[in-house]
Amino acid sequence: MLTAHATLDPAFRVAPVDRRLFGSFVEHMGRCVYGGIHEPGHPESDADGNRLDVLELTRDLGISVIRYPGGNFVSGYRWEDGVGPVSERPRRQDLAWRSIETNEFGLNEFMAWAKLANVEPMMAVNLGTRGIQEACDLLEYANHPGGTYLSDLRRKHGVEEPHAIKLWCLGNEMDGPWQTGHKTAEEYGRLAAETAKAMRQVDSGIELVACGSSNALMPTFGSWESTVLEHTFDYVDYISLHAYYEQHGQDRASFLAAAAGMDRFIDGVVATADHVSAKKKSRKKLNLSFDEWNLWQESRFAGHTNLDWEQAPRLIEDTYTVQDAVVFGSLLMSLLRHADRVAIACLAQLVNVIGPIRAEPDRPAWAQTIFHPFALTARHAVGDVLRVETATDLYDTAEHGDVPLVDVVATHDRESGQLTVFAMNRHTEDRARLEIDLRAFGDLVVTEHLHLGGEQDLDAVNSIETPQAVAPISVEGASIEGRRLTASLPPVSWNMIRFVPANR
Repeated sequence: MLTAHATLDPAFRVAPVDRRLFGSFVEHMGRCVYGGIHEPGHPESDADGNRLDVLELTRDLGISVIRYPGGNFVSGYRWEDGVGPVSERPRRQDLAWRSIETNEFGLNEFMAWAKLANVEPMMAVNLGTRGIQEACDLLEYANHPGGTYLSDLRRKHGVEEPHAIKLWCLGNEMDGPWQTGHKTAEEYGRLAAETAKAMRQVDSGIELVACGSSNALMPTFGSWESTVLEHTFDYVDYISLHAYYEQHGQDRASFLAAAAGMDRFIDGVVATADHVSAKKKSRKKLNLSFDEWNLWQESRFAGHTNLDWEQAPRLIEDTYTVQDAVVFGSLLMSLLRHADRVAIACLAQLVNVIGPIRAEPDRPAWAQTIFHPFALTARHAVGDVLRVETATDLYDTAEHGDVPLVDVVATHDRESGQLTVFAMNRHTEDRARLEIDLRAFGDLVVTEHLHLGGEQDLDAVNSIETPQAVAPISVEGASIEGRRLTASLPPVSWNMIRFVPANR
């Protein structure tokens, strides 16, 4: 029988779980904003047009941060189009997604929505078609208390108190030839550094994210980060990573090992950042912002140049299966495993556009399969991430080489004593026997073992007709004897096992 062995000890910690790891992303793309979080006249919408059913699901998902307003969209966006009286706002062409942007929903509407959703905003500035002055203007409008033209303009627009936005992205995917205003690493690095310095003069308390590579397969990956950080290292707090994963053809083995690719991507960026730090003889340890990640059937997307000019068109509204949810859960495990360096992560996107939440006109919103591992991890991954070395068999993949059949990550909350184990069995046929030595924790009891996959139909989905067809399954049989856990993991499954001290 396939087995996996691990030993956990609360003294061996990776890092505390930063709640910013459970962020998401709202871009003016497709029906993410219009028809997603904002739909005036919908039966579930409030007086401001906010969809309350989407808000409720956002809270249930456990979202902590929302990146806004893009994405590729931001590289052609004029932020001032989206403030002031709605009736006076211009309709514009969005070159990124060949869409008509009405600007009915802008900065102040987003900030009001973020307050309702209880999420921290993460604002991106346009460094594609615009530059230093426009970034400083937006920051002044948003964050300065008053007494200047732009801060008083915000107050004139009905927002008396400053928004106090702390997190700011210096552009988006500027390494990509598809990006409006695409730049070389040298061009972007210089612009980002000067923009960062100027923005800090407007508000010294902000945190800044420099653009890293759009994905690990970019021909400039590594060299882009190195050049950009040569310019920006002293002025930014994070460098970004973006990655999307899909199954290519019949290669299920590589898809199930997607987290190995995420691990390698993160490790590569960490190594580059630390190389620049060493060259600069700096004591600074730059953290990472994985501010776009998800599963996306990108090979099925025809590309933005083939789109017609429409207002809020249906774009990449992928439907996720049980197998997708299993792989998705493993990507969350990779982020946790790197909690010492990945400080922010944003699931792209929140609703409709490859989102865990789907919404339709005149119908209630519903949760896709990938909603469940995110919500469970956000709720129960608390305290510290523990170091885990899992001994298990390997299997060969075309894309990632040899990969462990069983992957394990754990978190421990010292205050409550709660221990949570997340585990994936990648074997397509066999159950895995998971054994974990828990002697360092004292007496524990298993309170819950949930899984996705296994005996469930791996192609099953949630839909508007059957919104609760797929949900985590409660499993019996996980037990502790002699402070040693034994649990059975079904094939192709993502699992969460929770423990609490026996005396509490």
